[in-house]
Amino acid sequence: MPKDYYRILGVERGAPEEEIKKAFRRMAHLYHPDKRKGDKEAEEKFKEINEAYGVLRDPQKREGYDRFGSAGAPAGGFGDAGFGGDFGDFFGDIFTDFFGGRRRPGPQAGADLRYDLDITFREAAEGTAKKINVPKAAQCPACHGSRAQPGTSPAACAACAGTGQQNFQQGFFRISKTCSSCRGAGTVIPSPCKDCRGAGTVMQEHTITVNIPAGVDTDSRLRLSGEGAPGVRGGPGGDLYIYLTVEPHPIFKREDNDISCEVPITFPQATLGAEVEVPTLDETVKLKIPPGTQTGKVFTLQGKGIPSVKTGRRGDELVYIRIETPARLNKRQRELMEEFASISNDDVFPQKKSFLEKVKEILG
Repeated sequence: MPKDYYRILGVERGAPEEEIKKAFRRMAHLYHPDKRKGDKEAEEKFKEINEAYGVLRDPQKREGYDRFGSAGAPAGGFGDAGFGGDFGDFFGDIFTDFFGGRRRPGPQAGADLRYDLDITFREAAEGTAKKINVPKAAQCPACHGSRAQPGTSPAACAACAGTGQQNFQQGFFRISKTCSSCRGAGTVIPSPCKDCRGAGTVMQEHTITVNIPAGVDTDSRLRLSGEGAPGVRGGPGGDLYIYLTVEPHPIFKREDNDISCEVPITFPQATLGAEVEVPTLDETVKLKIPPGTQTGKVFTLQGKGIPSVKTGRRGDELVYIRIETPARLNKRQRELMEEFASISNDDVFPQKKSFLEKVKEILG
């Protein structure tokens, strides 16, 4: 029975391309062999998902599948006109055979694959090389790709006598169409290989080195040409797309190519001025805090951010000052603080003074 690719991806037959893409990402993430190591059913499911997406993402392949490869027969059409229930398929083959459609199967490109990769904040900022293991179809070592059980061989298709074509007489028309039994191959497999279930390929882990450039971010996508599923009948391999997720940093936050961090300073440092150490991606630098610095003051360290993937130019680092209020005071510290409070007036606290004046204006 033909595979129902729409059911495999969990979408309706008329689903738009974007919905099919989202469904593929969701299903591939769920059944990825890296997440279910040793689970043979998950490996087979993952293979089915990639096969289904490889067809439905391509408009031409999808159109051909909808017409000839669906699980259900064509509805309506000429089925009641005395030509038999398969005339819709037969009639379609007349046109596709004449206009370059279905003929003896030729090379077919492999499906594209997706791999989700987590990297650290620093790896994203500096660039890195990561080795990943990707499940990939390889020639079955038992049958060497013949698809037949060892000790047996493919046999000529009885339906078409090994030609791959079937002839039909309809009135004065004599039409040749692709053989429905062997799908144009001319051969069938009486005893499919047990190791690969007649597919000719098995899933194996393939180690690939991924070079990640500096400046990437979450949802950045890297394309490795030819590293996807292998082609069929000598066709080129598909592509492997690496989707990146950058882990959060305990100190820094990122906004485009700029980074930011909060640096706490003491009340005396903010009042009298000081020189404090500030972390950057490269090193620790000294930052001069002028007297009277307030909470929320922002200092800019130029060129201390993340490089652009396109230009290599680095963004800036924004340092946000946070004044820390003492949580506990000893006796002497409290005495000094009380003395400071007794001799202070609103002129010492300009922000407080401005706020109180605005309150008076509002309240009268």
